[in-house]
Amino acid sequence: MLITSAGEPTYFLIDIAYHQNKYERGFDQIIDFWGPDHHGYIDRMRAAILALGHPADSFQVSIIQQVNLLRNGQPVKMSKRAGEIIEMDELVEEVGVDASRFFFVDRRISQPLDFDIELAKKQTDENPVYYVQYAHARICNVLRYAQEQGRTLPDQAETSRLENEFELQLIKKLIDYPEVIARAAQYLEPHRIPDYLQELATVFHRFYHENRVVMEDEEVSNARLLLCRAARLVLANGLKILGISAPETM
Repeated sequence: MLITSAGEPTYFLIDIAYHQNKYERGFDQIIDFWGPDHHGYIDRMRAAILALGHPADSFQVSIIQQVNLLRNGQPVKMSKRAGEIIEMDELVEEVGVDASRFFFVDRRISQPLDFDIELAKKQTDENPVYYVQYAHARICNVLRYAQEQGRTLPDQAETSRLENEFELQLIKKLIDYPEVIARAAQYLEPHRIPDYLQELATVFHRFYHENRVVMEDEEVSNARLLLCRAARLVLANGLKILGISAPETM
């Protein structure tokens, strides 16, 4: 039904018009994100899209599971009827834009998200966005220290000198980055990016703890500095894609 007995448009008609407007504005691919209670609505909307003459594969729906707000692992009690709710702008104001974006994208949309407000505010390695940002800041600190010691940051180096397990693990993880981005886009799975960034941060921290970067052996030092520059670039790029800052100091 598109028109009620009173002659008013139904929600379904309004939704059809909304999608038709997108096609008329030149978009050839529409991707909707709906809550789990709208699952039965997909076939109706797809039928309407086809009836309007648009290709079936130009319309796609991803079902997003609910978000549960927690504080220190305990559910935050909310009630629409009592007016006790936490709106998005309040959440962002409390935990910050960076943490909000990272937490919301750091989970498959097919899985419920437990968003712990207190965890999102922590300035420790327990907080995944802090952990990734700290890796970027640590690299920036290494590069600054090298320059303070009179070293020129290399654009090229004898990378064959990178041969211990921690150096090779970092190289291999960096090589994975283009495929991670491609698959995240192909399968509409943005959670692949924060997952990868956390893994990269872990691999870099291991490399950092096991290797001295600025050292007397200039050939090895330059190779490690170049590796650090590559890791910093990938971390910064991944955070930029997510709309999250990449601080140089923390």
